[in-house]
Amino acid sequence: MLILITNDDGIGAPALFPLKQALDTIADTLVFAPDHNWSASGHPKTLHKMLRADPITLPDGSAAFVSTAPPPDCVALALMGVIEQQPDFVVSGINHGANLGYDVFYSGTVAAAVEATIEGLPALAISRERLDEDMEEAVSRGYHDKGVKEDFDYTPVTAFCTRLVQQVMEKGLPANTFLNVNLPCVPWDEVKGIELTRLGRRVYRDELIRRKDPRGRPYYWIGGLPPEGVADYGTDIWALENKLISITPVNLDITDHRLIEDLKRWKLEDILL
Repeated sequence: MLILITNDDGIGAPALFPLKQALDTIADTLVFAPDHNWSASGHPKTLHKMLRADPITLPDGSAAFVSTAPPPDCVALALMGVIEQQPDFVVSGINHGANLGYDVFYSGTVAAAVEATIEGLPALAISRERLDEDMEEAVSRGYHDKGVKEDFDYTPVTAFCTRLVQQVMEKGLPANTFLNVNLPCVPWDEVKGIELTRLGRRVYRDELIRRKDPRGRPYYWIGGLPPEGVADYGTDIWALENKLISITPVNLDITDHRLIEDLKRWKLEDILL
């Protein structure tokens, strides 16, 4: 059994190596991660430029790959033969920041799990909620990078992820389905349990920022406040607000099957006249 581990925060993400060490206890692992942060990159497919995948050595002496590819292409490169052994399982994460509700359409973390699922492998996308304090307040409280604590102990988080991977290994997942896992940003002893959830409704608070470069040409930056969400009971957003781990099964078939019957009553064939 070989578990391929990737993420969208890049090879230097603080959660990547602790996750690998935890998964080492149940299977062979290989890290194949991007060389920089691809957060909110969606699901890019690189077809018109070259990609690199360079072998590196991790702190424990194990081999890994760092790539110019986005997260889903890291998975694709591994599956297409860049590495010698074919992976059996893909774990993407642990992302620094939750991926809830509509985030699944933006998230590079989720995109890597989607790519694995398309290729027929079981996959998990794992994310951990982050703090939303501004940087000045976060630093004053001993935090950096908008919510990662300097001395954060990933041991209980990665141990949970490992046990969840074991469960999926033993029981399997339906075809075209992966698990989107989100952990609340609370001390581990304050986690109240696990909730099987549906995707909630994200509310984005993006703001268009207009500036001019030194030559006077306009440029734009998408900024704004962090997203919020509608905490309807049973959603992933509700779970995290209640200090619960959210596990959402996501199917690649996003067809609105109920609407098909309504559309039949539209008599769309009439517009062919």
